[in-house]
Amino acid sequence: MMKENNKFITTAELANLLGISRIAVFKKIQNGKIKAVKKGRNYVINTMDVSGLNDRLSVNDKKIISAAVDRTMNEYGETLRLLGKE
Repeated sequence: MMKENNKFITTAELANLLGISRIAVFKKIQNGKIKAVKKGRNYVINTMDVSGLNDRLSVNDKKIISAAVDRTMNEYGETLRLLGKE
């Protein structure tokens, strides 16, 4: 049962947030990795359930994210530090 105060996002919105395709989101829903509710022909995802997705990232996904953060810090670290002081 859905509560009125819960906020839901679409599979397309979640795909955009995660940087993956809608098909990948559907596969994660089918595999039970993402909890979703069927509304008509589409699925919606409770935003409260999205926060735990980080715990479900694969080791490879975490390595990719870590490499991207390291690359960003190497290229823009000083700029980010200066912006943080403002």
